[in-house]
Amino acid sequence: MILRRVFGRAPEPADHARIPDGGRVYAVGDIHGRSDLLHLLRELIAADCLRGSWSSAATVFLGDYVDRGSDSRGVLRVLADEPFPTHTIFLRGNHEAMMLAFLADAERWTGWLANGGVETLRSYGVPVRDLRRPGGPAEASRRLQEALPASHRNFLGNLQLSYSVGDYFFCHAGVRPGLPLDRQVEEDLIWIREDFLLSSAAFGKVVVHGHTPVQEPEVLPNRVNLDTGAYISGRLTCLVLEGATRRFLVADAAGAQRGPACP
Repeated sequence: MILRRVFGRAPEPADHARIPDGGRVYAVGDIHGRSDLLHLLRELIAADCLRGSWSSAATVFLGDYVDRGSDSRGVLRVLADEPFPTHTIFLRGNHEAMMLAFLADAERWTGWLANGGVETLRSYGVPVRDLRRPGGPAEASRRLQEALPASHRNFLGNLQLSYSVGDYFFCHAGVRPGLPLDRQVEEDLIWIREDFLLSSAAFGKVVVHGHTPVQEPEVLPNRVNLDTGAYISGRLTCLVLEGATRRFLVADAAGAQRGPACP
């Protein structure tokens, strides 16, 4: 996968959008099997929670926890089974949707395997050598069902499609321009690209999303893209919202980093 290089308009100041006073929101981009970066980011968020004063804090994960990277199982173990420094909201990405579809109907959803599903199978100890043989995908689906802990299955089955707070709307991929936020459909929320990415329309709130990898966080007047291609770039990005301010935390394969304030 190639990370998109960001060109175009400079971002507007952040003071036009805010979350309620006293709150703090951490929004995390696509993890894609990088449990090492997730561990680093959890430490960064825990340390950041000690800074400043706030009455409530939440972390919104934007989806695509599995596939591509080598440790999808480790990522789901952290998210489903281990405590986190803040309240958590977990959104569904298209890769979780594909994984669940493969579990339900392997022969119909073999495309998941070519989109990072093989790496997920390996992380759960499912043999992949016979996937091209007749019945191979169905056998892999059966073995994955056996290897998948109940907590992981429950986690995948209870993901939200969107979340909203203050002047911000969070989803995995984006929204359909011209459609009210409360009428958006799952297909767009987890799959949309160009119609959303190329739109300069106001969506009613600033949309915080992932799904389309970029080299650096993409900050535009109507949206913020946090997918910095963790599985290939080695950087997992988190947006921190507090009042009218925006700033970044970045977990880097070379070490945890605190990012600069966002314009």
